[in-house]
Amino acid sequence: MAIVQVSVVPLGTGSTSLSEYVTEVHRVLQQAGSSLRCELTAMGTIIEGDLDEILKVIRQMHETPFTKGAMRVSTTLTIDDRRDKPASIRQKVASVEEKLPDGADGERTIEI
Repeated sequence: MAIVQVSVVPLGTGSTSLSEYVTEVHRVLQQAGSSLRCELTAMGTIIEGDLDEILKVIRQMHETPFTKGAMRVSTTLTIDDRRDKPASIRQKVASVEEKLPDGADGERTIEI
């Protein structure tokens, strides 16, 4: 099972607001079926499932802004395809959280 982070960014839309495009792109993912698990984040979307199926739906997601008038689209992918043992979005987060100090979770702000 693969875990993929994807960000689809329409360029040249004439506006700094992209939420309408993000909504349409996410709708494509939702319609892909229940075999893919996904999490919408502030900076992209994380998808868990069969890599071939994920790549197929990402192609559709990439095309969506063009159908809404975008003249250029930049899509960025990060693929985690672990084959030595099962992996999931939740397992990866839990692995980090268990190493944090007691009572800490991934929702805190860290000042640098």
